Amino acid sequence: MLLLIVNVCTKKHNDTAFAFQDSAIETRCLDIGNWKNTRKVIEDVGRVDLLVNNAGIVRHKSVLEASEEFTDEHFDVNFKAALNISQIVAKGIISRKGSGAIVNISSISGILTAPGFPIYCSTKAAMDMLTKSMALECGPFKIRVNSCSPGGVLTPLGAMILASQEQRDAFTGRIPMGRFIEQDEIANTVAFLLSDYASMINGVVLPVDGGHIIHMALNPVKK
Repeated sequence: MLLLIVNVCTKKHNDTAFAFQDSAIETRCLDIGNWKNTRKVIEDVGRVDLLVNNAGIVRHKSVLEASEEFTDEHFDVNFKAALNISQIVAKGIISRKGSGAIVNISSISGILTAPGFPIYCSTKAAMDMLTKSMALECGPFKIRVNSCSPGGVLTPLGAMILASQEQRDAFTGRIPMGRFIEQDEIANTVAFLLSDYASMINGVVLPVDGGHIIHMALNPVKK
């Protein structure tokens, strides 16, 4: 089995490529926001049975300030790239009469709004609907499509957005489980959705959020 990791050209990507140079893991350096270049790279890979669309960007800008360029950048990476790559993979599976699974990494921000991040939230809501539409159309060809929607994770970006301990405490205070999600907990969920254990799970948007969504639904934030 070959595991292919596609990422933008950064030092982190180069370090990853070096670390796995003698294994069954390959890397590609690519701006997935470029539709044509992405198609060429993915088509050259050959057979793909399992796909995780994990790329994404998130930047702060109010709905009154979001420019066309800002909006296009978010949709190019967070939505169109997933559609583009999924099309290539799904068509390949169908042409060889195989089976496969696709997992889109979404966010609970596709369900809950977040002040200052209207465009990001919109891309994730679009991703969730794309997941359901793909599941409906690709299911008859033995291709399952699901979304994994994480809640708060203290990635470097998350740590930057929630910079102070006060902000972090306020955030986890809305989570019934009382803590941030670990990256391994997301990875394990994705592995499950790709596996045969999830053979009849299709078209699901699965939150991995410690109950954040249900808490917000029952206890909306007050002014």
